[in-house]
Amino acid sequence: MGLKRQLFYAVFLIALVIAIGTAGYSFIEGWNLLDSLYMTVITITTVGYKEVHPLSRPGMVFTICLILFSLGIVFYILNTGARIIIEGEFQVLLGRRKLEKKIKSLKDHYIVCGFGRMGRIISREFRENKVDFVVIEKGPLSPDVDASGVLFVQGDATKDEVLREAGIERAVGLVSVLPTDAENLYVVLTAKGLNPQLSLVARAGEEGSEQKLLRAGADKVVSPYYIGGLRIAHSILKPAVVDFIEFATKAGNIDLQMEEIYIQRGSRLVGQSLDECGIGRDLGVIVVAMKGQGDDMKFNPTSRSLVKEGDVLIALGEVSKLRTLEEMARGAL
Repeated sequence: MGLKRQLFYAVFLIALVIAIGTAGYSFIEGWNLLDSLYMTVITITTVGYKEVHPLSRPGMVFTICLILFSLGIVFYILNTGARIIIEGEFQVLLGRRKLEKKIKSLKDHYIVCGFGRMGRIISREFRENKVDFVVIEKGPLSPDVDASGVLFVQGDATKDEVLREAGIERAVGLVSVLPTDAENLYVVLTAKGLNPQLSLVARAGEEGSEQKLLRAGADKVVSPYYIGGLRIAHSILKPAVVDFIEFATKAGNIDLQMEEIYIQRGSRLVGQSLDECGIGRDLGVIVVAMKGQGDDMKFNPTSRSLVKEGDVLIALGEVSKLRTLEEMARGAL
């Protein structure tokens, strides 16, 4: 039984005893409401004051029953209070309230469904890139799992109320990496119904599941086994290429990174060619590809390629230079 329900029962039982005592004295002894209430309170609290009025024999019997019944209520309340203090349930409740408040304050965040091996890797990358996110996990976490700094919602991610608790109406994207394809499919269908504008990425384990997830509304589907198999094969056939990709995309690498740069309104890069922007000449950053709004990805763009508002540049370079380019793309420089 939860703490809130226990506290509710305690308050309810106290109110019930007072109501029964007040009604009993009023009916048996014929006293007014205030006298009956006063007699009930001093009886159940055992303060030892004398009776308001002399009691009749039925009134004495009723008082004995009221004392015995109220003692059981008092013991129950003391037991509940002891559990709150000893087991720290009150602190848990406060912590949960604080967690719910943080989640309610989030906007344009991501939801990660599942905190297995893939979910933990995704969460780590989100944390390192300072992306707001909430994790939904069905069961309690293992004690050896490091979840520091992660906002959690415990529950079934296929349920509407759990997704709403994670703020799906305010979220910008959702990643579903639950153990089975059926669960991921259900999450995609439910999430798309609650927020049609949501960007959805789902994990597929079995062959044929990818198309089902895409039809259900997923924007991207990732098959770890397929990608893992390709990476292993390429590690043998093209080891230098794989080493370079791992080096350029490894989190925390301070020498070289590959990033997406979004060109926003007001940026001085808008309307200029890549050569005029000086991205390669001044920053030493290589634009590997460009993608315009509604366009296909254009690999290895020429120096005459124009930068437009809403374009996404796939850039390769030093982390500090990429940060400078991001500021230029936002119009900060």
